[in-house]
Amino acid sequence: MTLNQKISDDLRLAMKSGDKLKLETLRTVRAQMIEMTKRGTGTELTPDEEISALLTAAKKRKEAIELYRQAGREELARQEEQELQIISSYLPKQIPKEEAEAIIAGIIAQTSASSSKDFGKVMPLVMKELKGKIDGKTVQEIVKQKLGAT
Repeated sequence: MTLNQKISDDLRLAMKSGDKLKLETLRTVRAQMIEMTKRGTGTELTPDEEISALLTAAKKRKEAIELYRQAGREELARQEEQELQIISSYLPKQIPKEEAEAIIAGIIAQTSASSSKDFGKVMPLVMKELKGKIDGKTVQEIVKQKLGAT
């Protein structure tokens, strides 16, 4: 079962159970996936594209939470947090920062990267390995730190 199918099934369940927040959140994500399908070749989304759509939705929620908190709109920030939890439940299990650091160190060793000039060579390989498993900003910080320190 693809992620898109699971979301569609859970959407139907949310309709039947009357869970409005989950229903609206899943509708938004599903609409984004349908839009991605129509923009592309019209074929099914690959698992990577499905995860990418979820990551985009999660990132939007994180940004909204930050903006609502800055504006003192705590009730809206809480709603966005609940939506983020729903979206996160469909993403791959997040790995701890220490585990990501070990994977990044291995990739840096494989590519023989030695300075910050090699950032462009290392980052695509790291993101291919860790996409969806840890926040992209965190990955970028770790790579910069490791390349700057070596």
